[in-house]
Amino acid sequence: MEEPKRKDIFINRELSWLEFDRRVLDLAKDKTVPVGEQLKFASIYASNLDEFFMVRVGSLYDRTLVGGSEKENKTGMTPAQQLAAIMPKVADLQQHCDKIVAKLYDNIGALGYRKVDFSRLSKDGEHFWRKYFTQEIFPILSPQIIDRRHPFPFLRNNEIYVGAILKGKGDAQALFGLIPISSQFQRILFIPSGEHVAFALMEELVEHFTGLIFGKNTVQSHCIFRVTRNADITVDEGMFDHDVDYREIMSDLLKKRRKLAAVRLQVTPRAPAQIISLLLDKLVLPESQVFEQSAPLDMSIGFKIAARIAQDGHPELFYPVKRPMLPPADFNLTRVVETQDVLLSYPYQSMRPFLRMLNDAAQDPDVLSIKMTLYRMAHESKIIEALVSAAENGKEVVAIVELRARFDEQHNIDFSKRLEEAGCTVIYGFDAYKIHSKLTLITKKKGNQLHYIAQIGTGNYNEKTSEQYTDLSFITTDLTIGSELATVFNNLAIERLTEHAGSLLVAPLCFKSVLMREMDAEIEAKRMGRDARIVLKCNSISDKDIIEKISEASCAGVPVQMIVRGICCIKAGVPGLTENVTVRSIVGRYLEHERVYAFGSEQDPRVYIASGDFLTRNTERRVEVGVRIHDKRIAEELLQMLNFQLRDTVNAREMQPDGSYQKVKPAPDASRVDSQLGMYERLADAWPKPPAEKRTERTLKDPVAARRRVPAASRQRARREALVLQNLRSLFHKKQP
Repeated sequence: MEEPKRKDIFINRELSWLEFDRRVLDLAKDKTVPVGEQLKFASIYASNLDEFFMVRVGSLYDRTLVGGSEKENKTGMTPAQQLAAIMPKVADLQQHCDKIVAKLYDNIGALGYRKVDFSRLSKDGEHFWRKYFTQEIFPILSPQIIDRRHPFPFLRNNEIYVGAILKGKGDAQALFGLIPISSQFQRILFIPSGEHVAFALMEELVEHFTGLIFGKNTVQSHCIFRVTRNADITVDEGMFDHDVDYREIMSDLLKKRRKLAAVRLQVTPRAPAQIISLLLDKLVLPESQVFEQSAPLDMSIGFKIAARIAQDGHPELFYPVKRPMLPPADFNLTRVVETQDVLLSYPYQSMRPFLRMLNDAAQDPDVLSIKMTLYRMAHESKIIEALVSAAENGKEVVAIVELRARFDEQHNIDFSKRLEEAGCTVIYGFDAYKIHSKLTLITKKKGNQLHYIAQIGTGNYNEKTSEQYTDLSFITTDLTIGSELATVFNNLAIERLTEHAGSLLVAPLCFKSVLMREMDAEIEAKRMGRDARIVLKCNSISDKDIIEKISEASCAGVPVQMIVRGICCIKAGVPGLTENVTVRSIVGRYLEHERVYAFGSEQDPRVYIASGDFLTRNTERRVEVGVRIHDKRIAEELLQMLNFQLRDTVNAREMQPDGSYQKVKPAPDASRVDSQLGMYERLADAWPKPPAEKRTERTLKDPVAARRRVPAASRQRARREALVLQNLRSLFHKKQP
C-alpha cells in the first residue's frame, strides 16, 4: 500500500470555495426548504459567485497578466493553473443552476406566478407588451451604434446590456448595436392577470423589441450579456504620499475599481458568435471565461420575486418568522455585567441590550471614554448614533475605522466623516494590516479607581446582520481583560502590534501561536493516556501551519471535530493523515459566522471565541482579537452549543475523504436535529439574572476584603484583578500632583 503523502490532505482554496457555493445552491432545490426561501438561496449563490469573480478570480487574473508564476503553498498550483481549474467548475455549476432555476419557475408557476416567455407571446400578449414598451420604455432607452466614428464604450461592472448585429448600408460592414439596461430601470415587471401574476424581465422585454429600436430589417441577430470586472483594489499605491488624506485615497481607488479589467462574460443561450467574438476582443478575455446561461444573468431578481410573493400573503412559502428574543423588561446589561460575565448569542438574542449599554455609557457621568473598532456597519446605524451622542456629551470617543472593508468602503468613509464632525477621534489603523477585530471598551472612573466594561465579539456591530448571522458577543468587567484590551487599543492607535495579551488572542503575533500551543497540549495529553479533544468552529480554514498541526493531532490519535461553513483546505478522513478529523458545514437559514475554538475534555475545557478564522489573511495579515472564556458557566454553554451543532441533521453536510460533501441525515428511528432553530429553545430562559447581592469585588478599593465574600471558584480571578488594581492605582497616584 502506498504511503500517504502530506500533500494528499490539501484542497485548493478557490475550488473549496466553489464547493461551498454549490452547497448554497443546493438549498435552492432542497425540498425541506420553502419555495420562497429557495428563490433567495438561488440569488445568494449568484451574488456569491459575482464576488468570487470580482475578488478571487480578479486577483489571480492580475497575477497572470504580470507573469506571476508563484505557486499556491498547499497544492502547488500557479495562478494560471488555478484559473484553468476554476473555469470548468464554474461552467458545471452554472448548468446545475440553470436546471434549478427552471424548476423554480415551474414551482412558482404552479402557485400563480408565471414568467413571461417573449418567444411564445399570444397575439394579445404581443400587442400588450408592444404598447407598454413603446410608451414606457422606448423613450428612456439610450441605444448606441458602434462603428469607426463611434468607438466601443466602457461596459460597466455587472450591468446588463442587449447587443445586436446590424446590417450595414449597402456593402458596408455590419455594425454593432448596444442598449444598456441601466439601474434606473425596474428590472422586473409584475402584471396581475386574473388569478395569476405574470412577471417579465426588463432585459428580455428590450431584447424582444430590438427591431423597434434599430429597425426590423436592420437587426440580424441579438443577445443579452453582462460583464464582471476585477474589484481587487489595494491601497498600496496611494499610501506613498503621506500628505494625502487616507479617505481621499480610498475614494480615488473606488473610482478605479469601476474600470478594472473584465474577468467574466455572461451571455444568454445561442448568443451569436459574432457578438461573442467582438466582446472577447474588446474586453481582452479568453473564451474560457465566457459562460452561457439560461437563468437570468443577474439573479438578484430572486429576492424581488420572493418579496412580491410575500407581499401577496403566502407565509407558508417562507421560513416561519423568528425575531431575536428580547430580555425581560427590567434587564439592564450594564448592571448585570457588574456582577457576572455575559454572553449574547445572535440572531437568537437581540442586540438591543448592547445598544442600550452604549447609550447608557453615553449619558453616564462616570464614563471617561468609549473605544470601538468598526468594520461593517448598518446604513442607519444606532451604534454610530450612540457614539455621536457620547462625544456630544463630552466623552472621549475613539473609533478605529477600517476603510478597507471590501464593498463597504464608501459607507465607512461617510460615517467616519460624521464621527469626526461630532468630535470623535477617528483612527484608520495600520497600512499593512487590516483591522478586523470586534472590540468595545468603556472606561469609567469611580472615585480613585478605573473600571472597565469590555466587549469582544465574533461579528460586526451591524444591527441588520445581527438578525441574519450567528455571532457571539462576550461582555465582562474583568479588570484583567479590560486592561489587556486597553493595551490593544493603545497599540492600534500608534500602529504597533500587540506581542503579549494574557487572556486575549491578538493576531498576527499572538493568535495562531496560542492556538497551536493548545493543540500541542492535546497531542501531549493523548500521548500521556489522558482524554484529549479539539473542536474548531470557523467560517474558513486555509492556513497551512494550522492544517499540518491538525493532521499531527489526528496522527497522535486526538479526535478533531471541525465545523467549517465555507472554505476548507483540509481533507477529512484521509487514512494515516486525517483519519481522526471530521469536517461538517452548516448552511441554513442563518449564516454561521461565530468562531469558537475548544480544547480538552468536556469536564475541563479551554474555550476561546474570536473574530478571526484560520485563513492565512486572518492569522498573519489582520489584527484579529479573541478571548479565552474563563467563566466555567459560559464555557460550558459554548461547548454544549458546539455539541448541538455536531448533532445537526437538518443543515449539516459532512466532508468525504475526496473533499466532496454529503448531507447528514437522521437515523431511521431518530428525530431531526436543527441546530439553528433549536437555539431559540435552548436560549429561551438564558438571559442572566443578577444575584440578590451584587458582587462588587471588581470596584472595591480593598480587594482583600472583597475576596472574603467571593466564592472559592472565583478567588483566582479576584487575585488577578487585585494585582491589576494595584498596578492601576500605582499608575494613577504617580500622576497626582
